[in-house]
Amino acid sequence: MTNLNSPSFYEEVGGRATFEKLSLEFYKGVAADPVLKPMYPEEDLAAATERLTMFFEQYWGGPSTYSEQRGHPRLRMRHMPFKVNPDARDRWLLHMRAAVDTLGLSPLHEATLWDYLERAAQAMVNTFDE
Repeated sequence: MTNLNSPSFYEEVGGRATFEKLSLEFYKGVAADPVLKPMYPEEDLAAATERLTMFFEQYWGGPSTYSEQRGHPRLRMRHMPFKVNPDARDRWLLHMRAAVDTLGLSPLHEATLWDYLERAAQAMVNTFDE
């Protein structure tokens, strides 16, 4: 039986501050990436950073602000307009790995987060065209 009083993953890893840092660090890499940056129309990636932070918060047991503001995540549908090939996936993972490494999570929390990120990145691949 699940203990309803147990902290969520979100709480265990430090809440919003952790996911905000993850998103900020990730977008530092994206901003300089010639393949990924063109997928973000905003010159300033602050809005994308906030959306990713809210998504992570909701996914990992924090506030449901993402759905309240943007509806169901529908990740594959939201990424369909973009050519997400294995190169884009690998670049996404490269920048996300660097961001995860800045968090100082416990080995179990890091492995849990990274497992999700790898699966999510693979699920977004929608073409094998260059």
